[in-house]
Amino acid sequence: MSFFTIVGMVAAFLTTFSLLPQTIKTIKEKNTEGISVIMYSMFTAGVFLWLLYGFYTKDIPLMLANLVTLAFAVTILTLKLKYR
Repeated sequence: MSFFTIVGMVAAFLTTFSLLPQTIKTIKEKNTEGISVIMYSMFTAGVFLWLLYGFYTKDIPLMLANLVTLAFAVTILTLKLKYR
């Protein structure tokens, strides 16, 4: 495995799981007051497009990272819309 592959995998892990604390906090507290609907809508759409790009290019790390990120982002966005 090349150095740059490892760098990419670490970057994907960190950016993907950076949403986990916010997702857990939002689920526990049911408080979405400080979360922007517009920002999370744009972010979720962007992650979805990256996922499609990963499928198109058959880039498995890109697909996996964005699939997990999309799950976290959709969860937060859904809760934001629910607890408005």
